[in-house]
Amino acid sequence: MTLKTLLLGACSALALAGIASAETLTIATVNNGDMIRMQGLTDDFTSKNPDIKVEWVTLEENVLRERVTTDIATKGGQYDIMTIGTYEVPIWAKQGWLLPLDNLGADYDVNDLLPAIRSGLTGDDGKLYAAPFYGESSMVMYRKDLMEKAGLTMPDAPTWDFVADAARKMTYRENGINGICLRGKAGWGENMAFLTATANAFGARWFDENWKPQFDQPEWKNTLDFYVKLMNDAGPQGASSNGFNENLALFQQGKCGMWIDATVAASFVTNPKDSTVADKVGFALAPDTGLGKRGNWLWAWNLAIPAGSQKAEAAEKFIAWATGKGYLDLVASKEGWANVPPGTRTSLYENPEYQKAAPFAKMTLDSINAADPKNPSVKPVPYVGVQFVAIPEFQSLGTSVGQLFSAALAGQMSVDDALAQAQSLTEREMTRAGYIK
Repeated sequence: MTLKTLLLGACSALALAGIASAETLTIATVNNGDMIRMQGLTDDFTSKNPDIKVEWVTLEENVLRERVTTDIATKGGQYDIMTIGTYEVPIWAKQGWLLPLDNLGADYDVNDLLPAIRSGLTGDDGKLYAAPFYGESSMVMYRKDLMEKAGLTMPDAPTWDFVADAARKMTYRENGINGICLRGKAGWGENMAFLTATANAFGARWFDENWKPQFDQPEWKNTLDFYVKLMNDAGPQGASSNGFNENLALFQQGKCGMWIDATVAASFVTNPKDSTVADKVGFALAPDTGLGKRGNWLWAWNLAIPAGSQKAEAAEKFIAWATGKGYLDLVASKEGWANVPPGTRTSLYENPEYQKAAPFAKMTLDSINAADPKNPSVKPVPYVGVQFVAIPEFQSLGTSVGQLFSAALAGQMSVDDALAQAQSLTEREMTRAGYIK
């Protein structure tokens, strides 16, 4: 055997040893465009961290929620990093299911995270329990041409009374144009995301400080009456079946004067490839009623480490890479600034290149900053969350109440009956769960 052969064999053995000793991170994530793009850029991370390998488990949203919830609740240990929403973070942190992110690195700049997004991911101990990959709020998207035709000018910060008046004046049903499109499809993340956020602006809340349900209070009556009447007067037919995707399609087809929904939709409605009204769209903050709260929600997809992970140090390195400033620069260099994950960092919204690529950037930022997850409504509440209540029972409760409110919109029951049934079922479930006696 020659010296060259011996040396080659030794090098091969060392390389194999290095591969064998590499730590493998298993990451569960959602199958949306931003996350798939991140997977395609993972080589940037592994080239800088050759002792760490990454394996992806990419799932549809509902399946992801089910799998990661089961795994973390049973201490299954399948995943080292989980992609979870703003809803799960405070619940799981309080239950001790997540590790605090204490070592993201000196250049991570936690203080650059948008305050509203950071607040929803921070535990009672002041520590960050998940890092945001992208964030969103909700805002008004409207047809500037129809607003002008109605003789009106949309304020940057409209009231619900203005929006309702404008919607009725911008309705031309003989031409297939509805003044306003709002979510009506039942679900805690569908109509109840919109209605809970709207109710905050009307002074309503899910529970008082003692966890007593509040659907029997006048603020909820005012909210639901206002919504049903507005949709009957100015909304599309079959609105009780419309969620985000259905209303997006209607708006892009020129069939909505206004649409109040997720800020992430701004790039879709202004894209001339998909939207027939791309050059006619304006933006405004979600409406208020003068009580000090706007009807906009707050959401983020975040990366978190389950408490049972044996690879916390490597996991935190990956999270720091994927949610740090450098990742935004990386995406911009590969895909352009318009494709950078939005809604997480102040510095992004101060970047002139991003402002130029995303004309809706300022309104998105203002909308996110207007949301306060720890003080979502006019009156005090015992929970965290703007368009949801961060307790484990909310997914079921929110969907059940959403079905009642969707039925009221469809005319299958009265507003009063829907509210009475919502109060009854919520009282029953909260008593069963031990929140109230």
